Amino acid sequence: MNEKQISAIKELLSVPRNIVLVAHKNPDGDAIGSTLAMQHYLTQKGHTATTVLPNDVPEFLQWLPGVETVYKYDKQNKQSKRALDNSEIIFVLDFNAFHRVGEDMQKALESYQGTYIMIDHHQQPDVISDFIYSDTSICSTCQMVYQFIDMLGDIELIDENIATCLYTGIMTDTGSFRFPSTTSTTHKIIGDLIDKGADNAKIHDKVFNTSSYSRLQLMGAALSNLKVLPEFHAAYITLSQEELNSFHYQKGDTEGLVNYGLSIKGIYLAAIFIEDEEQDIIKISLRSKGNFSVNQFSRNHFNGGGHDNAAGGRSNVTLEETVQKFVGLLPRYKEELETSYES
Repeated sequence: MNEKQISAIKELLSVPRNIVLVAHKNPDGDAIGSTLAMQHYLTQKGHTATTVLPNDVPEFLQWLPGVETVYKYDKQNKQSKRALDNSEIIFVLDFNAFHRVGEDMQKALESYQGTYIMIDHHQQPDVISDFIYSDTSICSTCQMVYQFIDMLGDIELIDENIATCLYTGIMTDTGSFRFPSTTSTTHKIIGDLIDKGADNAKIHDKVFNTSSYSRLQLMGAALSNLKVLPEFHAAYITLSQEELNSFHYQKGDTEGLVNYGLSIKGIYLAAIFIEDEEQDIIKISLRSKGNFSVNQFSRNHFNGGGHDNAAGGRSNVTLEETVQKFVGLLPRYKEELETSYES
């Protein structure tokens, strides 16, 4: 983002505005952390700021400061539409294509006549905003929000609430600071967020140590379904709708399960396939090590995308057919997977 754009945004925000913050469907820690952090920041600046999400927040993130003020478009449709209609600016956070919010909300965003500002770190953004801060090298949108606030000259406005939201998003999107996108800059920002009030031990505890008994049982079922294909350095997990129902699945219960496949020695590509009868799709999460791009793999074969080492997708055929397709694709990527990572 250049100086001209920053100056224009400063001018836009120089008087009180009605502003809405939007993130993608099935929001994760980075999506929720970035929207709530911006909401707190803009409120401090004297704006009327409202977060509108396509659907609900996972239970393990419902403690974040300000989450009780969030409108869910699917359940609070009138309030959400009113907020969008009354807004002068919409911040698009942690996504870069309108289809990521779901069909109903997508139509509302596409018809919006106000100003869009995008802050996002995913690859191949659509041109959907008047102002775009896009950088795929940055580990999380929350880190970008910190840097955006710094660009505006307001770093001193980051208080405990903002610091907590930003720390949570950076932590969750970097696998607790262990992914390659975590840089020395990331750690410096994390240090400053702790100094500004983010309680790192408390945040880790609330995110990772609040599982229900049924979630642990679901995890056990997922791990029992784990299949390893050593000849392709790949592994995958399946979860049927029946299994989800048996263990009283709640939103967020499958978060991070895909990483167990990648934790196996010699595995460089991991996937999880989750049946979703309500949407009539198979939800797919993909992870990789090294230079094998699951972003491109998902874009080519599973109607998705994301980052080089972390992406999502979907399939409109059955769970069994989706797995067969995935396994059938692996031979053409065998050589690429073999050379993608040096252990």
